[in-house]
Amino acid sequence: MEGDDDVYMTGTDSNNEAHELNDMKKRFQEMEAEAAALREMQANVEKEMDPVHDPAAGGSSQLNREEVDSRSVFVGNVDYSCTPEEVHQHFQSCGTVNRVTIRTDKYGQPKGYAYVEFVEVEAVQQALVLNETELHGRQLKVTAKRTNIPGMKQYRPRRSQSFMTNQPRGLFVAPYMYTPYGYGKVPRFRMPMRYNPYF
Repeated sequence: MEGDDDVYMTGTDSNNEAHELNDMKKRFQEMEAEAAALREMQANVEKEMDPVHDPAAGGSSQLNREEVDSRSVFVGNVDYSCTPEEVHQHFQSCGTVNRVTIRTDKYGQPKGYAYVEFVEVEAVQQALVLNETELHGRQLKVTAKRTNIPGMKQYRPRRSQSFMTNQPRGLFVAPYMYTPYGYGKVPRFRMPMRYNPYF
């Protein structure tokens, strides 16, 4: 009898193990399918976000950006309390305004300038007429929006140092004398506080 019980228990255990094994295989297959779907979604997102790998897409996005910038104007000296609706209303006489963007810093405070995008390219010329008009008591500076080229920074010349102003650019001349106070520092002589007849 004891031997029969052991056989019976072994048969039940093997059924349970086979059932658990099948469950684990199903879960593993589901996890693999999920991982494949996530990899595919990530590849799609990277393809959309990074046009460098696809030169045709990169060129088309640059052309699209240039086309949008040709319909936009830069508005400087915008009052900090000004809302996009007020800027929209100010430029509505020029043409159909598509979007108004007031730039803000990381704390959400306005930076004092905005971009106005129009539907028509002709509206930009009419918007430039509104240069030096007043909004909220401040004179607006309206210019055509320029297109930024990725990877190109504006050139800023280096400031020359005071001791090298009269020297040629490639020549470095060391100071002729070293003082214990450091370069460019002179000791401070103070007048004595009390009268001294022997000084």
